[in-house]
Amino acid sequence: RDHQLCPPLRHLHRRKCPQHNKLFEFFCSEHSSCLCSLCLLDHKLCHTSPVQLAKADAKLALKKRLVELHNQSQRAAQAMNTVKTNQSQAAVSASKKKDLIRSEFSEIKALIEERENQALKVIADEEKRVCNKFEYIYSVLKSKKNEILSLRDWIEKALTENDDILFLKRAAALQRTSTKDAFVPVIEMDQNLIHSTFQSTISLKNTVKLSVTQCRETRAEGTVSLGELAFSALALSSNEGSSPSIPNTPTTGPLNAAAIVSPKELIDTFLKKSRKELLEYAANITLDYNTAHNKVVLSERYTKMSVSDTSLNYNHHPQRFTDCFQVLGFQCFKRGVHYWEVELQQNNFCGIGICYGSMDRQGPESRLGRNSSSWCIEWFNSKISSWHNDVEKSLPNVKATKIGVLLHCEGGFVIFTAVGEKHNLIYKFKTQFTEALYPAFWLFSSGTVLSLCSMK
Repeated sequence: RDHQLCPPLRHLHRRKCPQHNKLFEFFCSEHSSCLCSLCLLDHKLCHTSPVQLAKADAKLALKKRLVELHNQSQRAAQAMNTVKTNQSQAAVSASKKKDLIRSEFSEIKALIEERENQALKVIADEEKRVCNKFEYIYSVLKSKKNEILSLRDWIEKALTENDDILFLKRAAALQRTSTKDAFVPVIEMDQNLIHSTFQSTISLKNTVKLSVTQCRETRAEGTVSLGELAFSALALSSNEGSSPSIPNTPTTGPLNAAAIVSPKELIDTFLKKSRKELLEYAANITLDYNTAHNKVVLSERYTKMSVSDTSLNYNHHPQRFTDCFQVLGFQCFKRGVHYWEVELQQNNFCGIGICYGSMDRQGPESRLGRNSSSWCIEWFNSKISSWHNDVEKSLPNVKATKIGVLLHCEGGFVIFTAVGEKHNLIYKFKTQFTEALYPAFWLFSSGTVLSLCSMK
């Protein structure tokens, strides 16, 4: 009765110290091992406690650990729900953006289809006009043929008449009846109208390409709406709009060279560059048919210009020069560095420069360099001059058949050089450009020929 009984335990040998063959009665927390009474002597400096007390402490610690794991599990579940929610929100947001983009492209396609229908209607109307004329001429010729056949029948009938007197009367009457040969007037489609419509289509295509390219270039600098660029392209190529311009997209990137280097240093840097280095900024320029004066002939895929002795009767366009033999490049530049070359093939009576799209198209002030909206160098026989705002400055004579033009929009300067083994500076203009700039060309007479060089 004086002995406290406990349930028998299996595997008694596991509860004994293998070294001293005594029961484990203590637990060393530092070494995480059970001890017998003799082992305790070797753990005098350790923190030891009876087995039951150590079990109670360990049980309490595991319960706390269990609570922590439960809390961690709940937090992990919440994080998983958050991820799923964010994933769902991202999918919804992307779906909305895709719908908006589809809507934008649908509008772009609708605008282009409208332009296509307009162009096709112009050609169809012209075709109908010409076909109606052909049908009218055909009906007139048919009547003429019937008249000739009828007269032939009368003559054949008269030849069978046996009465001499009656025959002579009929023969006299038939001989007085005259007929004329069939005549087909020249009926042609209005080639100027067809060419203008076709050129407008090409201009739209090139402008859309230019807009998409600019969208790629500015994607790293800021957000650009493809829809806005496409609408600008449609406006730029329109035959009824005002002066075209490429939208000025915002710059959010690092400061460019023009902002951190003085203008003089920047100009000197470009003057020291070789032609090979300048070709890194090459721009392939084509001529804008809608700006060409009525006597300016454009050829070789709109890269060659000359002057005709007679008017070419181009269709009226608000951007067409009316008084000066001039034409602008189709491309315009609002930002960046651009380089192109012009070959003087014949004569030395011409001008090469740049201008704003808002430059006058008629009157004496529409002459290149005779206003505040244009800058050029001009050859008048052996004399070379620079012109801006109707101010002339005589320049040293430089023999050159190819002229390089370097435009730095942010730097605010344009440089004209004689292209050769070594670039020779002809003249440079320094200003602050406020509008989009176009390559511009002036020709004096029918002997003048200028060609835009292919930049490879």
